[in-house]
Amino acid sequence: MTGRRFSAFLFDMDGTIINSIEVAIDAWSQWAVRHGLDAAEVTKAMHGVRAAETIARFGPAGIDIDHEVALLTDAEFNAVDKVKPIAGAARFLSALPRDRWAIVTSSPRRLALQRITAAGLPMPDILITAEDVNAGKPAPDCFIAAAEKLNVEISNCLVWEDAPAGIAAGKAAGADVMIVTATHDSPDDKAGETIIDYQNLACDIAPDGTLTLKVIA
Repeated sequence: MTGRRFSAFLFDMDGTIINSIEVAIDAWSQWAVRHGLDAAEVTKAMHGVRAAETIARFGPAGIDIDHEVALLTDAEFNAVDKVKPIAGAARFLSALPRDRWAIVTSSPRRLALQRITAAGLPMPDILITAEDVNAGKPAPDCFIAAAEKLNVEISNCLVWEDAPAGIAAGKAAGADVMIVTATHDSPDDKAGETIIDYQNLACDIAPDGTLTLKVIA
């Protein structure tokens, strides 16, 4: 992706700029056990997807989805001490013009705000969360909504993702996708460029505001 100009960067949150993998796996494993489900199967499927959709997929008939989402959110919210930034993410995000990037997450807004703050990352002007779209990832709605709020064409955006659902959403939106592997050694979909973290990345900003990635020593 180096050398190409982009109008904006659209970042997923968990696994992409924030490492919350331990928290998520713990919360979802406990949820699965509580409902007599295979924890390994549930934790493999939940990455990048809104909690309500995972609960609807695996939960027993008649389950109160809103109540279960609230319980899961509380469990993850209370484990904030285990949340950390992906290496180099704070520096990289802080160097970007505020009108040229957004965070697009499947997490509830309350959890997203807490995690961004706890990880020491800059708070974006545009934050798209689980409550802001009718269809979650892998549907492209969330990334399209972020591009519209930034007043840029989605085809000129670079989506940063880590999970198969998010990668599929970015591609379905018509954006290019950079895959971050810091918390997933082997994403299911590697059809695209990958980085481990942001430590060796920087960005040139053109007079017209477009962004060009570059590798630094």
